[in-house]
Amino acid sequence: MSKILVAYFSASGVTAKLAKKLASAIDGDLHEIVPEQPYTAADLDWMNKKSRSSIEMNDKSFRPAVANKVPNMGKYDVLYIGFPIWWYVAPSIINTFLESYDLEGKTVIPFATSGSSGMGQTNEELKVSCPGALLKEGKRFNADAETAELKKWADSFGL
Repeated sequence: MSKILVAYFSASGVTAKLAKKLASAIDGDLHEIVPEQPYTAADLDWMNKKSRSSIEMNDKSFRPAVANKVPNMGKYDVLYIGFPIWWYVAPSIINTFLESYDLEGKTVIPFATSGSSGMGQTNEELKVSCPGALLKEGKRFNADAETAELKKWADSFGL
């Protein structure tokens, strides 16, 4: 088994596609972060200030429940964590996921998809959720990023 885990949350399938490419490129195990309450199109309407995602992202303490856990998280040394950019940061379900495990001594590397936004304040927002871990600077990728680009990026960490 690999000591690398690629965990991801994907609301529309875009991040899932990228995470699968990354896991294949670096021979990592793959884990989808599934929300206990799935997101509907109405939940994801960022133009509606009363949509579920808008409410969650406006309350930094909100932690949406995750329906599934990673068995044996302790066997992984490196965690690539993927997500779409919401409001210039990771969706709060990523904080829920990270806070569910003891990540002491692990390397956590964020990657994201977005139509146009960069990583924004993502690392600052995630740092509190993975104390004791080495949180690397993440990167936003286009949805159509090639496997070679993902592998080159992952290799740049020298892990």
